Amino acid sequence: MKRELGIARCGLACCLCSENDHCKGCDSGDCPGVNFCENRPCSTAKGIGHCYECELNCRKGMLGKIKPLGFTEFVRRYGEKELLDCLERNEKAGVVYHREGIIGDYDDFDDVEMLIQYIRTGKNE
Repeated sequence: MKRELGIARCGLACCLCSENDHCKGCDSGDCPGVNFCENRPCSTAKGIGHCYECELNCRKGMLGKIKPLGFTEFVRRYGEKELLDCLERNEKAGVVYHREGIIGDYDDFDDVEMLIQYIRTGKNE
């Protein structure tokens, strides 16, 4: 885990991304999604660093997907440090952010509350 890369504006975990050997995060200009990302230009225009700082609960861009939406909501409730702590603990326990491309253990959810519980516990209950 490259904790210093933190969380992308949209909620994805840059710190756990398989691209982070050559990508330095969404504000670096090196992000592979820079050409299609809707969340970076939106948050930049609003003068905020992350979607979790926005007062709107929109589903724009990556927030239309369960993982970034759940991570964003987690940070709203518990803070970015707590999310990073949970992700790091879960990774050490064998929870996989990416496997076989872009799908990982955090993608196995249809419900944000269940995903948040999984982030907190590392267990799918």
